[in-house]
Amino acid sequence: MIQQSVKVNKKAGLYAKPVNQLVQTASQFNADIYLIYNERKVNVKSVLGILSLAIPNQAEVTIEASGEDETEALKEIIRHLEES
Repeated sequence: MIQQSVKVNKKAGLYAKPVNQLVQTASQFNADIYLIYNERKVNVKSVLGILSLAIPNQAEVTIEASGEDETEALKEIIRHLEES
């Protein structure tokens, strides 16, 4: 298992369109991937789970990945969250 913190760089935070893109990216990997914000942990492959966190722009979140392709998954999820 690996994890890393990152700042969300989405102008309006994580709302419907960026969340859908994030879930599509995460679904390409076999690893279990979680997003942790305000002591809540949700599966990154769940649109409703991520939306329930109401993550604003510039929020600090932690991404946790475990599985055979965890390193690649972590890199892609972080890249997605950091691009505006």
